[in-house]
Amino acid sequence: MKIFTDWRDLPQDARGAAVALGNFDGVHKGHEAVLRALHGARPDLPRAVLTFEPHPREFFRPQDPAFRLTLAAERAHALAALGVERLYQIPFDAALSHLTATQFVDEVLHAGLGAAHVACGADFAFGHRRGGDVAFLAARAEMLGMGLSVVPQLCDAEGPVSSSRIRRLLQDGYPERAAALLGHSHTIRGVVVHGDKRGRTIGFPTANIALGRHLEPLRGVYAVSTVIDGARVTGVANIGLRPTVGGTEPRLEAHFFDYEGDLYGRELSVALHAFLREEQKFESFQALKAQIDTDARTARAFFGPRP
Repeated sequence: MKIFTDWRDLPQDARGAAVALGNFDGVHKGHEAVLRALHGARPDLPRAVLTFEPHPREFFRPQDPAFRLTLAAERAHALAALGVERLYQIPFDAALSHLTATQFVDEVLHAGLGAAHVACGADFAFGHRRGGDVAFLAARAEMLGMGLSVVPQLCDAEGPVSSSRIRRLLQDGYPERAAALLGHSHTIRGVVVHGDKRGRTIGFPTANIALGRHLEPLRGVYAVSTVIDGARVTGVANIGLRPTVGGTEPRLEAHFFDYEGDLYGRELSVALHAFLREEQKFESFQALKAQIDTDARTARAFFGPRP
């Protein structure tokens, strides 16, 4: 997949695609439905996605708590896995936020990307103060000779599949239910940084990843997995502040079973599979060690015997 970070002055071979529109946070089953409709409408064209970085909500409300399900690298990885060949990852800034709906369609989609066909969800809104909706897009696209697919929101027995619903499930401690809507386990991607190295003194060395702009799931212990050098590795992780040792910044602290390599400085994508218990403060480091032993056994049991 090729990634472009501007809509202006694109090379000719980067224009003329079928383009799905949206934030694609989480790249969930609803997003998959939009991409399927796009490809079904124009299977002869390259599949592309137009999205924004940062997320518009981050731009307009920077004081809000972190809420992203996927940051740019993980989102790109997930879209590529769904067959997207071009990603137009447009910087969302003051200038873009002031484009009218007409300017967005005319200048970005038509003149910039040369989009031959676009697809979006039925609730897609765009342009300054969200002045454009799908009815406006349909009329303008027809005028400019672009095809349009408006995809109804995907629903299950409990309602629409959406990024906000997935966020609530993760914050309530249901990663397996979130995975059912995502179509894959929720992941937190980041670079492994040095911690306080207490874990290795009790036989549980950990890989520490700052949550940064990721949504913070319910604080507690999870059964997790990652891929290291092409092999899947399972483990147990704590997400939160680590109150027993006086932590102040939320982070993911993962111990991977039967792995002894050096992970410092490496980027990992850690998948959350099951919530085991809430985070708690222990009276002593020894009590914490005993609980980690129990958590590790529980996580190993969740994943089953090694092949």
